Amino acid sequence: MFRRRPALPPFPPGGMLVGGAARDWLRGVEAKDFDWAVPDPAGAARALADASGGSVFPLDEERGYWRVHAPGGVQHDFVPLPPDVSADLTRRDFTVNALALTADRKVLDPTGGQADLKARRLRMVSEANLQGDPLRAWRAARFEVTLGLRMVPDTEAAVKRVAADLKAGVLPMPALERVRDELHALLAHPEAARGILRLEALRLLALSVPELREGLGLTQGGFHHLDVFHHGVEALHQLLSRVPDAPLPLRWAALLHDVGKPRTLARDPQTGRASFYGHDKVGAALTGQILSRLRLPGDDVQFAAALVGAHMIQLPATEREARRFAHRRRALLPELLSVMLADREAARGPSSSPATRHAYARAMNRVLEALEEQPAAEKPLLRGEEVMALLGLAPGPRVGEALRALAEAAALGEVADAEGARAFLKDWSIQ
Repeated sequence: MFRRRPALPPFPPGGMLVGGAARDWLRGVEAKDFDWAVPDPAGAARALADASGGSVFPLDEERGYWRVHAPGGVQHDFVPLPPDVSADLTRRDFTVNALALTADRKVLDPTGGQADLKARRLRMVSEANLQGDPLRAWRAARFEVTLGLRMVPDTEAAVKRVAADLKAGVLPMPALERVRDELHALLAHPEAARGILRLEALRLLALSVPELREGLGLTQGGFHHLDVFHHGVEALHQLLSRVPDAPLPLRWAALLHDVGKPRTLARDPQTGRASFYGHDKVGAALTGQILSRLRLPGDDVQFAAALVGAHMIQLPATEREARRFAHRRRALLPELLSVMLADREAARGPSSSPATRHAYARAMNRVLEALEEQPAAEKPLLRGEEVMALLGLAPGPRVGEALRALAEAAALGEVADAEGARAFLKDWSIQ
């Protein structure tokens, strides 16, 4: 299971490497985050910052917690060395994290974490430890996916009990920023779709993104062979199979693209056929609410919501329509195409066929070709002041309409210079 063990940074005087970095060293995986237990955290942190050219600052000066951001995106945290390291390790979440490594590479393993790593087991140190910090329930799902482990039955049962106690209010919910960070660590993995399914199986999805669960059991028909929930999960999988380095807002958009369907469901009284008119707009609003609740940056929230709101746009049938599509949706491209393709490839219902998928791919290629021809917006042919003088307009919305119409005409190749722009606007103004 384990690869050759990577080199480690120099150990601080009297220090020990603890937790995930010790675990990753045993697995033969190079770490980026190092947790050190040292006699003098402030001194060790400053010494490392001086030696590496990194930056140092206190996380909690009263308790002696310090952090160093070193070059190359490497982070080092320093905490006071406890009197009994083994006893301190038994207060951790899982046995594979209850490990410490000395400078001479001696491993402290009071809970059997090395054996669990070799057997690919994820086992809690104790249920009390999980309940003491309920975020560890989400971490269990993440570790299964990112470390390739599998929860033993009693740990899985304990995680479900934590979820039940959180739902009942017996345990306090972790801060949503912490939940978001766990979700993002999971979503960033190539097998993020499997992670979403595990969150649902562990009853944690209802505490994270309950809106997604509204699609469980909601059949669609037509192009779709999965219910709304599993279709969204499969779209995430399809996205990552084609765009493995997709940024997080794009991953969220693929997962949430149909989140508005349950709230727009209508069934034909005669045939029982389902329709979801307006689900794209409702889904965009829900995406904004979900990601804002999880405290994502505003730009990421807006971008993901815009992708969801635009995923039902008709693809162009001609080259001219493709140029118009690229012009009007430039701010969302090419990510919008990735969401639309993931949506289509996640559907294998009776209406789906190789021919329909081929036609869809051809339409997408038209847009990509239009983007290649004009990768950036053209420089405006006329300024707003020139438009107002030409058409006798006062400042207001009509000026913006004229500029947008002119920009689209330029993108379509109908106007190439200032003289043509003036002629175009004169004709446009009398229509």
